[in-house]
Amino acid sequence: MTNDTPKYFDDDGTEINPDLISKPDLCVSCKKDGLGGEEEILCNLTRADQQGQAEFFCDAYIPIKQSPPTAAGQ
Repeated sequence: MTNDTPKYFDDDGTEINPDLISKPDLCVSCKKDGLGGEEEILCNLTRADQQGQAEFFCDAYIPIKQSPPTAAGQ
């Protein structure tokens, strides 16, 4: 029996438990939050890479609800 759960390691080779990686507010408000699969792996790697940073940034962020476009001048 194989375990298909991905394993994460920091730059020193220490294994990181993905359940202990904090989830920034930006992630909670993203359409990709909770999708699982490859998207979850990418999100976990992005969060793990930025642990301890003052600000969190994600190029893949898509807001859950996007505001409708407004007409110019309104």
